[in-house]
Amino acid sequence: MLLNLHSYYSLRYGTLSLEKLIEGMLHGGYDTAVLTDINNSSAVLDFIKLGRAAGLNPLAGMEFRNEDELLYIGIAQNEIGFQELNEFRTKYNLEEKALPKTAPEFKKAFVVYPFQENLQRNLRDHEFIGIRPTDRNKIKFSSQAERERYVILSPVSFTTEDYTLHKQLRAIDHNILISQLEPHQFAAPEERFVSRAKLMEAYREFPQLIANTNRLLAQCSFDFDFKSIKNKKTFTNNRYDDKQLLYKYTMDGFSKRYKSTDKIAKERIAKELEIIDNLNFSSYFLITDDICRYARSREFDYVGRGSGANSVVAYCLGITDVCPIELDLYFERFLNPKRQSPPDFDIDFSWKERDEMYDYIFTRYGSKNTALMGAMSTFRSRSIIRELGKIYGLPKNEIDRLVHYPADMLNKNEVTQMILGVYNRMADFPNQRTIHASGVLISELPITHYTALDYPPKGLPTAQFDMYTAEDIGFEKFDILSQRGIGHIKDCKEIIRQNTGEIVNTHNPHRFFKDPKIAAQLKSANTIGCFYIESPAMRQLLTKLKCDDYLTLVAASSIIRPGVSSSGMMKAYIERHLDPSQVQYPHPVFEEQLKETYGVMVYQEDVMKIGHHFGGLDLADADVLRRMMSGKYRSPHHLIEIKDKFFAHCKKMNYSEEISKEIWRQMESFAGYSFNKAHSASFAVESYQSLFLKTYFPKEFMVSVLNNYGGFYNRKVYVTEAKKSGANICLPCVNKSVFNTTIYGSDIYLGFDGILNMETKLAERIVDERIQNGEYTSLENFILRTKAGLEQIVLLIRTGAFRFLEIGKKELLWEAHLLLNGSQERKEAIPLFEFQSKRPVLPKLESSFIEDIYDEMELMGFPISASLFELAKSSYRGECLAKDLSQFNGKTIRMVGDFVADKNVYTKNKEHMKFGTFFDQNGDFFDTIHFPPSLKNYPLRGPGLYLLEGKVCLDFNHPALEITKCGKMPLKQDPRSE
Repeated sequence: MLLNLHSYYSLRYGTLSLEKLIEGMLHGGYDTAVLTDINNSSAVLDFIKLGRAAGLNPLAGMEFRNEDELLYIGIAQNEIGFQELNEFRTKYNLEEKALPKTAPEFKKAFVVYPFQENLQRNLRDHEFIGIRPTDRNKIKFSSQAERERYVILSPVSFTTEDYTLHKQLRAIDHNILISQLEPHQFAAPEERFVSRAKLMEAYREFPQLIANTNRLLAQCSFDFDFKSIKNKKTFTNNRYDDKQLLYKYTMDGFSKRYKSTDKIAKERIAKELEIIDNLNFSSYFLITDDICRYARSREFDYVGRGSGANSVVAYCLGITDVCPIELDLYFERFLNPKRQSPPDFDIDFSWKERDEMYDYIFTRYGSKNTALMGAMSTFRSRSIIRELGKIYGLPKNEIDRLVHYPADMLNKNEVTQMILGVYNRMADFPNQRTIHASGVLISELPITHYTALDYPPKGLPTAQFDMYTAEDIGFEKFDILSQRGIGHIKDCKEIIRQNTGEIVNTHNPHRFFKDPKIAAQLKSANTIGCFYIESPAMRQLLTKLKCDDYLTLVAASSIIRPGVSSSGMMKAYIERHLDPSQVQYPHPVFEEQLKETYGVMVYQEDVMKIGHHFGGLDLADADVLRRMMSGKYRSPHHLIEIKDKFFAHCKKMNYSEEISKEIWRQMESFAGYSFNKAHSASFAVESYQSLFLKTYFPKEFMVSVLNNYGGFYNRKVYVTEAKKSGANICLPCVNKSVFNTTIYGSDIYLGFDGILNMETKLAERIVDERIQNGEYTSLENFILRTKAGLEQIVLLIRTGAFRFLEIGKKELLWEAHLLLNGSQERKEAIPLFEFQSKRPVLPKLESSFIEDIYDEMELMGFPISASLFELAKSSYRGECLAKDLSQFNGKTIRMVGDFVADKNVYTKNKEHMKFGTFFDQNGDFFDTIHFPPSLKNYPLRGPGLYLLEGKVCLDFNHPALEITKCGKMPLKQDPRSE
């Protein structure tokens, strides 16, 4: 009976979750209602599913608005009508046009216009006028003919208690003070649930409206199949041909990956292909293979990972580079006969090449049947307080205080208390639709059969629902990801070719696993710039594990994740790895299933194995556990059921209650996130590829890292690492540099992209002009040829880009001002012959090395020609260098460090602490620990040179300085500021 429900997916308007809407229908006595969120269909399919489960008749629709103006409401008669509504909204999203005042002539959808007095409208058969309760007196004298087109319109947008919240959301949406809201910008208080009995009583004088509304709804049904797979069903347009083609491609790959006599691989392939065909997933494999084949044809490097790397078929196809047989990967983790949703492939491409991959996929499979996966960003924690603070006009300092110190007595006033009171109500409210990080949908039917499409900045159609809804309705996304690590590898190979002439191949990375030089690099954690293994935490872990082989690195890639480390099992794994003789298994099942990881659950598969073999769960429930770990499952009730099954089985088997609880605790802790083994193995392969390049071509590798704009650290760290590799680091030069960093032999020239506030167009013009007409011969020659403005010339002079002229910076600055006469750009055309301008005779202008360093810090972001240590006022460098730190175990010492990075963490008591990373004077790293008392009294204040005092502690032979005191050291002053 309700034609116009708004959920909180009517962004910054509605306040009701889908569950609350269903609950309101049940309590209000309604059996039928239409979800008509504003300009979107994000929640329709979820609403249909929840409503059906509650025994209701939920229907699909959409409300169409231009900004705050309600134009009309669309109500789908069936799935075809729903697609019509979606396509209509999609068309205007694509064209970025306002909606027309009159709805189109939908074939299978009704349209309800809001009532307006004196409105003359020739309604078509599918069109009606909605009469709100407040409109009743206005239609008392309507004609019988007019009343035939009237229906009841009783919108629902919030509860009575949430009316203020609705107005707050509207003010946030308009970015104005709540007191500035105009009446047309928010809803009337009546847009709430009233019982069906009260609604019927309100329209008792208008029985025809009741009959019209019932008749309209009776013509609507939404028979959506949630069980069938929605992905493109075939690759060849024939399921049998898909099967045959997948077999052919797999066996082609088998001949390259395995020996022809490998019986185990053949049996595994036969088993996988049978399951793939039975579950009708051949097309999913073939489409993924097609994407990878295109990438290879374009010579794009990629990494196939995720649960798909558990498949030998995927390995033979070349989707992944991980051999599941070699690693004993659990195929059922990827695909099993009980699995109802399609498998999951993650393909990483270089960040520079992903857009071309998107272009291929959308062209190959059609823009009507292909879309990016949507996502929903929500109001979270501090953002709620900041948004509410702004609409109540609180100054920034008061908002900051409320965010960081909510209990402060200065916050005890009516407005701030109201904000804090709303805080929990708004938590996790949808805020705006956005794009999933990597997901692509390839559908059998047009995507608009399921959702309207947005067109975010990149212009690619994007589903209005998220990955959870996609999975619920039978979609599985293709994850087309991007990362800089692949860019490092590809660019490095080209840089090596240009600099040395050598052709380097990083394919078939298994040969790197046995290389003693690479093993030594790994063991010493000399991994800066290498994908996934360069962060302070990962480098510490490698050191503690004495990691020097592939399998240990695979484990390390997973135990660094929060799920393992938070459970305490990281520490247990390190202890057992260093001394396997001390391993004590809590139960024989652990030795049988987890001997490789010393009885420690490291991978998602391990939790599945223990849940199945120890806890008696079937594979379907074990898979639910796994999906909860990766954040891909959203039914807490199901977890409770699984937990009950687990403990019931343990009791039946007479397991110790203490052991059962501890094992469940370990499994439950994985809910934070952990990797499946195939994922870790794929990451480890890429880490080895990076490490190979860093080991044998360290200078070229660091150039590629800089040109892909780093990884975990800022540019300063990678430049320092390049220096340590033996490179001569050169400031940008107009006659040597290009836009990004380049290398000539052992000379690395930083690019113009590293100069803060440098114009990209000028940087490109400098290089193009130099290539066409030769090197620049003077400042005047440069200005005439590039037409650079004074501001940009000053930047280049101060960064030393004209040092080849062997003229001081100050003299060049004088010349630049004289040549340009204060103008910002040289307008005249380049003369046929250059006339040497007469330079004025200047007195001797003094400059200093310190001035140059300060210029570098200001314009490049960090010192390049010297380290920060050379700017220190004090010559004191501490009692110890990083390489000798272990020798001072248990002693309190002082060190001097150049700040690199810090990590915020919170203790069990929710106290703030930090882990720090610093350079010593040789550019070697050392780590610091700042516990809450020390951090409170001696906070880290960002980049700079620090004097650090603390106790040296060893954790599995990895040293760190447990800080008692620290503070920034003063630097020599810039002479120009004296």
